[in-house]
Amino acid sequence: MELKYDESVSLKQGLLALSPVAVFLALYVAVSVAVNDFYSMPIAVALTVASVWSILVWRRGGKLASRVEVFSRSAGHSDILYMIWIFVLAGAFAALAKGTGAVEATVALTLSAFPSWLIVPALFSASCLVSLAIGTSVGTVVAVTPLAVEIAHSSGAVGSVPMLVAVVLGGAFFGDNLSFISDTTIAATRTQGCRMADKFRTNLLIVLPAAVLTLVLYILLGTGRDLPLAGFDGSPSVWLTIPYLLIILLAICGVNVLVVLTAGIVAALCSGVISGLGLLDMCKLMGDGIDSMGDLIIITLLSAGMVGVIRAAGGFAFLLRAMTRHIRGSRGAQACIAALVGIVDLCTANNTVAIITVGSLSAEISRRYGVDPRKSASLLDTASCVVQCLIPYGAQTLMATALAGISPAAPWPYLYYPWMLAAATIVSVIVIRRRRHAVSR
Repeated sequence: MELKYDESVSLKQGLLALSPVAVFLALYVAVSVAVNDFYSMPIAVALTVASVWSILVWRRGGKLASRVEVFSRSAGHSDILYMIWIFVLAGAFAALAKGTGAVEATVALTLSAFPSWLIVPALFSASCLVSLAIGTSVGTVVAVTPLAVEIAHSSGAVGSVPMLVAVVLGGAFFGDNLSFISDTTIAATRTQGCRMADKFRTNLLIVLPAAVLTLVLYILLGTGRDLPLAGFDGSPSVWLTIPYLLIILLAICGVNVLVVLTAGIVAALCSGVISGLGLLDMCKLMGDGIDSMGDLIIITLLSAGMVGVIRAAGGFAFLLRAMTRHIRGSRGAQACIAALVGIVDLCTANNTVAIITVGSLSAEISRRYGVDPRKSASLLDTASCVVQCLIPYGAQTLMATALAGISPAAPWPYLYYPWMLAAATIVSVIVIRRRRHAVSR
């Protein structure tokens, strides 16, 4: 079967269409590295410049008003607005839970249940289990990040916040990759034509070794460096933990994340009233929490608009054509599938969108070069999760760092799990041979 490409985009047009990504990376990453300070260049500023650039260089898009309209439609897509709803409610709940003492009480309960050297591996394991149960990395980040941040503050180890946020992010992508109800799993299996159970078994051979090695690493690090429990008084209030425990329970039960957050806000309000807090005071807490999500919302809108312009300008079509031109053999095809989805995720900052974008082409590649569809589905899901976890402008990282009040780049040095997962993926391509089985497509 011959692979089909969109040949209408020339080399110059393709490079111009993709150039906004280079502009953004140069402004944010390169400048930050050059001055050795990732707080120096705000992501929103870098994205604003890159977004303006995307509109200016897309000359084939017609009049300026038409190009801006494409940008606006992409930024205002229902999926993007749904994400903003999550950001708003998450900010309100996080601030309210902290103000009413719910998070602090939950932290005290956690610290009383584990020895200090087991806190980090326990947090990673909890994040893995929650994400596997609810199938969403964003939902896991919303549920667990405030707990991780307060563990750091309550233990007196404020400097460990970036590390604990990285622990949560790694665990969040464990379930995002494996869960049967994850949107990435659904997208990968549907585009590759395999069953979820088959993909799960194949994927587990890649993911489980990476997760086990990461857990061992966290145990070893925890043994050598305990979290000091200076701020823990040993008297957790079970009553105050109800709003936070409700959030986790509803999330594990698979309830819609908007309903989960709304229920948490209502429970926190009731807890605050019982504790004697005024309604207006709690409304102010929620308002402050929503305001704290402002940068995140702007970044999300700018990123989505820019990606829409890149797609309309033919940037992704050019990228797919260029990446698949020199495939050689089954292993080369597998490496190409992983690289394709990773690069597209780097551009879109959305692993589900990346899988959908390259899914049909990956299926053609797998059929032509004899790649098992279970393996191609696993590679699509795993490689996209690796990149999504590592980029500082991904929605999950932006959400986690916004809740923690740190730079999006701060957790990066501690993201051990995605590097382990990347290594396991490479090994699976090089070492594990293709096995022929009848798989329904």
